[in-house]
Amino acid sequence: MAVVLNQTHARRPTHARTHIQPDEKLPLKLTAAERKLILDELIVTGMEYEGIRRNTPTGKPILMTLDDLDDFGGYIAAEANHCDDKKKEKKLDAVFEKIQRLLDTYTDEDNGTISIEQARGKITQAMEDVLAGKNPGVVSFKLPRTRKQQAEKYPIKITALQREALVSCTRLKAAIKRKLNEAGEGTQVIEFTRKELDHVENELSQAAVCVRNPDKKRVVAVQKKVHDILDEASLVEFGIKQPTKRRRPASTSELLFQIKIMLLEISPAIWRRIQVRDCTLADLHDQIQAAFGWWNYHMHQFEIDGERYGPSSPDDFDFGMEMLDESGVLLSQLLPESGKRAKWIYEYDFGDGWRHEIVFEGYPPIDKKVKYPLCVEGERACPPEDVGGPWGYAEYLEAMADPQHERHEELMEWRGPFDPDEFDAKKVTREMRKK
Repeated sequence: MAVVLNQTHARRPTHARTHIQPDEKLPLKLTAAERKLILDELIVTGMEYEGIRRNTPTGKPILMTLDDLDDFGGYIAAEANHCDDKKKEKKLDAVFEKIQRLLDTYTDEDNGTISIEQARGKITQAMEDVLAGKNPGVVSFKLPRTRKQQAEKYPIKITALQREALVSCTRLKAAIKRKLNEAGEGTQVIEFTRKELDHVENELSQAAVCVRNPDKKRVVAVQKKVHDILDEASLVEFGIKQPTKRRRPASTSELLFQIKIMLLEISPAIWRRIQVRDCTLADLHDQIQAAFGWWNYHMHQFEIDGERYGPSSPDDFDFGMEMLDESGVLLSQLLPESGKRAKWIYEYDFGDGWRHEIVFEGYPPIDKKVKYPLCVEGERACPPEDVGGPWGYAEYLEAMADPQHERHEELMEWRGPFDPDEFDAKKVTREMRKK
């Protein structure tokens, strides 16, 4: 059974809309002040819109397709959500309302869309059929367009003690800590955008490793709530897609996997979100090495559901460590058929102890126009090999940032200049495809 969900983002259902072609452009009319605000002050709108905005003559409307407007509106809404300046927020809201009016007036979609509630009903029924031993076949439909996920709000109920632990024991961004501090007394519902949840999940995973009780219990409790919400969001985004139950030890399934990998005990987080076709754990090891920029000099292992997987060659492991052969198991044999999120640990270089958290996020639909593997996004550069693990890396960054540091010249000669914030998804994708 497979459920395919194609979700675009928040448009409010109103009256019947005028149907236009997908590539047809609509005029977004902005005042001089609105245009100046977006051109001169906003940096989150993406380079893909820079030419559209700057090449439009002053006083003329900006022409965009519905998809571009929907995407652009998501950026504007996300900026408004994080804005501390009430006047600026009001201007951003006015721009978003103009975009929304166009999205409410026109459509380029087929009439076969259904509501999110109807979609969830289909998912529930499909799951019940699976549990009852029935095969519902392929359940495929499109969801109505909604606001960009980065602008949608996800509510989490957090107690006062849990908020205190998050503020004092994590490196959450200042805007999120301010949101937690400004909540009322007792248990409160805090709303987060999808992008904020991604960041919160990163930082909670880091904190859960080193924070002590009772704060650790509170951090882990919130971590589970975040995990559950992201689990549901992934289900809506990617749907349920079950691999075939027939055993195929020598062949892969026709599935695409979205996986997020993050280095533990490092803050700010260093992470990658990748999409790969079905492959063995040995192949995934190669993709992780390429995605992060490791050189595959050292030993490694996967920790999955109480089992350890690693290279089969006894020459690679002579420490008496019992491991299952990573080259003999496919991702589709290890990951949940329901598409629910799952977490593993990948450790590289037992000396330095680079532990990575691997989160399986779901089965996205395969785009026949895209070549895989693909690095979707990520943040920050990989630490240099043999730098001494998380603690050695912290000392390395301190020395590299201070020309007067006693080890600065030595480390410059060792590896040369290093930018810890450097990341290029396209470059990472090219390295992954070489594998």
